[in-house]
Amino acid sequence: MDSILPLIYLLAAGGFVLAIKWMNHPSTARRGVIIGEIGMLLAVIGTLLRAEVVEYQWVLIGLAIGSAIGAPLAYLMPMTAVPQLTALSHAFGACASALIGTAEYYKQSPHGFAMGALSAETLLGYLTTTASVIAFGKLQEILPTRPLTYKGQNVVSFIVLGGAVVLGIVMTAGWSDPWMFPTFIGFSLLFGIMLVTPIGGADMPTVIALLNSSAGVAAAAMGFVLDNRLLIIAGALNGTAGLLLSIIMCKAMNRSFTNVLFGAFGQVTASTGGGAAVQRPVRSATPEEAAAILDASSSVIIIPGYGMAVAQAQHKIRELYDLLSRRGVNVRFAIHPVAGRMPGHMNVLLAEADIPYDKLLEMDEINNDFPMTDVALVVGANDVVNPLARSDKDSPIAGMPILDADKARTVMIIKRGMSPGFAGIDNELYYMDKSLMLFGDAKGFVTSIVKELGSSH
Repeated sequence: MDSILPLIYLLAAGGFVLAIKWMNHPSTARRGVIIGEIGMLLAVIGTLLRAEVVEYQWVLIGLAIGSAIGAPLAYLMPMTAVPQLTALSHAFGACASALIGTAEYYKQSPHGFAMGALSAETLLGYLTTTASVIAFGKLQEILPTRPLTYKGQNVVSFIVLGGAVVLGIVMTAGWSDPWMFPTFIGFSLLFGIMLVTPIGGADMPTVIALLNSSAGVAAAAMGFVLDNRLLIIAGALNGTAGLLLSIIMCKAMNRSFTNVLFGAFGQVTASTGGGAAVQRPVRSATPEEAAAILDASSSVIIIPGYGMAVAQAQHKIRELYDLLSRRGVNVRFAIHPVAGRMPGHMNVLLAEADIPYDKLLEMDEINNDFPMTDVALVVGANDVVNPLARSDKDSPIAGMPILDADKARTVMIIKRGMSPGFAGIDNELYYMDKSLMLFGDAKGFVTSIVKELGSSH
């Protein structure tokens, strides 16, 4: 068995690497998922064959309980709730790492390097657990999506984190009293709550990526504690991927990590355009008028956002795409890196509706085409099309790369009302002469447009 186990782990690690590589493109994504599942199956089999496993009945009980929870979540959770499911997955995985670390602490009473690795694992594991639960609550809107702050919050948060770090160093040095490790756990859990509570909904994509990274690093640290090389490899892959994704998200928003984590981004502010949104005139249109404009156009760019996800309008968007395409209209989709509640959120929803993937274009690929476009149709997006990012240096989103919807010949925005987006600021796009507000639920309004287009031919 000593000779077979390294081979099993090597094959599993290769499966994880190939999974990440193949999931980089839609044409190989399914293959990537399958090879990743095979890799995980091999990892589980290899772990069960280790000499440390002496009582399989508890493993089988855990497997049954986990499957009873995980299978219904996977099948019943709608695609629009994938961000929430991702946050819960981070919470479960990190909690598992932290609990194993806790068991190892009381089993081995380690010191030196082993205790240092265990401290890092449990710190990251417990704070990722509570942070992920808070992120889930914000994504599910059980908790307020706006930042919840108080004076001196960052100082208090750093004191809590510092307390955990100091206790970890003290225990690593070999000075340990019975109260230290439970207190260390308490500080870690508390810091996780304090980390995400002051972060607004607009930054949830970055937070999810960061939590993915911290859960991976916790798993890698656990690999050192358990002398499990596969855990080290898998955790390092996960941690690196999450960190790189976080960097990409921050770049897409022109924000720094510190601003995302401690900037309380998303507090509602007064409009820089001269008053509250409801006091400024806007032009609106009916479904009939919107359908006529789309029917007369030759090129349309659709910009999806979180409002489309909430309304579950992606299938109606597909019907609109089909109708316009049959009329010879060039319809494409502009995807902003942080549209929605997690990276790739819009891509997943539109792919679920069988919209051709080559019609989904990233911001850098399509921005230059807006000036030659007849209609930019914004479906539930807000901050990612706000021209204030370019024109107002004092705006919270100043310098953020945006989709240049305002440069299209006509802009139509489907939105329930005039409330600000996650950034908490008014959108100047709504008040431009070329803009038409299409007030209503995204799914209902697109359905009405589709009905009008269908009856006109």
